[in-house]
Amino acid sequence: MRIATGNEDDNIVDDGKDPSSKAPGAKGGKKRAENMTAEGRAEIAPKAANK
Repeated sequence: MRIATGNEDDNIVDDGKDPSSKAPGAKGGKKRAENMTAEGRAEIAPKAANK
């Protein structure tokens, strides 16, 4: 809130990490799905639906 009011500087430090790696699953799930066959996706779909 202090940044929005101008009472504090907006200093964002770049830690050198890939931004998409910071968000869990942002890149991994899509890549995994691309590499899987339809049969493989059908096999894991019920497990995901039960979570």
